[in-house]
Amino acid sequence: MTPSSCLYTGRVVHRRLLPRTHQLRYRAFWMLLDLNEIDSLSKHLKFFSHNRFNLAGFHDADHGDGSDLSLLEQTRVLLRRAGCRTDQLTIKLLCMPRILGYGFNPLSVYFCFRLDGAVEAIIYEVHNTFSERHSYVLPVYSATTEIIEQHCPKEFYVSPFLGMDISYGFRVLPPAARVEVSIHGKENGNTVIAASLSGKRHQLTDGALIKALASHPLLTLKVIAGIHWHAFRMILKGFCFYPRDRAARTAKAAGSQGMRS
Repeated sequence: MTPSSCLYTGRVVHRRLLPRTHQLRYRAFWMLLDLNEIDSLSKHLKFFSHNRFNLAGFHDADHGDGSDLSLLEQTRVLLRRAGCRTDQLTIKLLCMPRILGYGFNPLSVYFCFRLDGAVEAIIYEVHNTFSERHSYVLPVYSATTEIIEQHCPKEFYVSPFLGMDISYGFRVLPPAARVEVSIHGKENGNTVIAASLSGKRHQLTDGALIKALASHPLLTLKVIAGIHWHAFRMILKGFCFYPRDRAARTAKAAGSQGMRS
């Protein structure tokens, strides 16, 4: 049986528009993992492992709420809290794998599909550089077009150069031949930040995985190094600095569903 999990190769673009401009851009690849298939993939792929070291790997501890529940059950709990049906859902996680044991995902996206292929909900799992993460669980109320649009207030501290009084808008092309996720952050009605990822689908095989690893060497290390390098450049540009402790207290008061790993 052909697995429904796959690879996507593409690009990430991250732009600050106000109060000054700045841009971060890099090539990347992601795995779209059916949460029911991960153990099977680990058995059939030589260069991918589940919760073990390999050239590429997926570790449950890198995602979710840190509880003893399986990642699949953690996801179902989040969905039920948001009022979504969880019976007969196929849940697929779009994320970068660990590479040579190291992983960091600024954003991981859970696509929750019904039997008819429609998307029941999307979970945006945001990670910051303080080993914290937070999940925005957004049901899909209307899907009359292939593009899904969603909105929510910011509840989680990510960057020291962005305040908490932000509203997010998401525009998503669910994974098929391509996948696209665009995020716009607005403050006082003005778009201050725009980020996007886009990728082209590839079958998940050992050959495709080796090609992706060779084309994006040490990807996850480069991502975290790039974040810190661009933070330094933004300091030099004079971007306003928002202390983490104050922002974290604001998020906690708002009732954010986050965790620290």
